[in-house]
Amino acid sequence: MQNSSPDNDADTRDTAMTVSRQLRQILNSDGTSFIMEAHNALAARLAEQAGFSALWASGLTISATMGLRDANELTWNEVLNLVEPAADAVDIPVLMDADSGYGDFNIFGRFVEKAAARGVAGVCVEDKEFPKRNSFADTQHTLASIEDFTAKIRAAKDRQPNSDFCVIARTEALVAGAGLSEALDRAARYEEAGADALFVHSKQKTAFEIEAFVDQWQGSVPLVIAPTTYASTPTENFERLGISAIIWANHGLRAAITGMQSVYQNIYEQRSVASVDSTISSVDDILSLTETEKLLSSEKKYASIKR
Repeated sequence: MQNSSPDNDADTRDTAMTVSRQLRQILNSDGTSFIMEAHNALAARLAEQAGFSALWASGLTISATMGLRDANELTWNEVLNLVEPAADAVDIPVLMDADSGYGDFNIFGRFVEKAAARGVAGVCVEDKEFPKRNSFADTQHTLASIEDFTAKIRAAKDRQPNSDFCVIARTEALVAGAGLSEALDRAARYEEAGADALFVHSKQKTAFEIEAFVDQWQGSVPLVIAPTTYASTPTENFERLGISAIIWANHGLRAAITGMQSVYQNIYEQRSVASVDSTISSVDDILSLTETEKLLSSEKKYASIKR
């Protein structure tokens, strides 16, 4: 990915259209695609190496890496400053979690312009009031009005920099306990407003709400889910339902936390790294992931033209 600057704005726009087109093709392709959470540039590169074709820049995990809660404690500019290096580190599209849009239709429209300029391929915005609360937090979840939320979608589509940029509308109606009828009504209105895909969220332990939604859904845009709480549901079930994309929304950071907690505790108790050194990545692994060899090759190249 190219960073935006006065000298390469044209290249940035071309690249943005390329990754946005990739994301659009993923969402509209036959079968079910998989999008992996990446909370920083290193995680993005690891996910790309694992074979994932798109990444999810999660509001929860990005906030957590900064020691903050998933409650809009980071400004949208701060989040973009953290997402840009991830987009820059890989050649696959990054779908950014835009929470509830950071404000009204005007703020969200401006955010979309800025996100695209940073190399983001698309954004996902949820229909809760600002400031948002994490869907799995044990609290009351208040939905935004349909009129206010559809205004955000329309403003985003009007201000997106290219026709391939993706705006995904996420309904939290099931999370908020508003019921299936409300979720279906909102989804239909969001598609009518121009959403490129619909993210239907549920925090139940099984996928019965998702199955009921799909059974009655009459729309035509792609459907996206994040089976965080109903993770035991076989992926084949979602494929049969015609789900377009599954977001593994927080598993990279959760794995990292578990690994670091175990290693840190072991080192603290043993007062040595001897017992863990062979079980963790080597320094050479880090050098390889950060493409240090390219730097060394460049040093040889540019040193050869010194006067």
